[in-house]
Amino acid sequence: YVLSFSNRASKDADLAAGKKVYDDNCAACHGDNGKGNRELGAPNLTTQVWLYGGEKADIMERVWVGGGGVMPAWSGRLEPTTIKALAVYVHGFGGGEN
Repeated sequence: YVLSFSNRASKDADLAAGKKVYDDNCAACHGDNGKGNRELGAPNLTTQVWLYGGEKADIMERVWVGGGGVMPAWSGRLEPTTIKALAVYVHGFGGGEN
């Protein structure tokens, strides 16, 4: 399956669904506010330092495949539309915006 991201995807993304997925699956490591937890290997999502890129498509890819030997791959566990909503929500923390 190939993931793609467009500006339309940002407009169509359900931010409430993205927030719920983040709260249910990501906040335990990255924190409620996206500040991360170095002890767990979870980076701060609110800074301009993004190892794998800070564009929405980059975030979506990282969620899909996992990262750094710490973050699990969510492909097969989350639907692509859910991953897109999550990517838009996470991008909104501000770290991905240049």
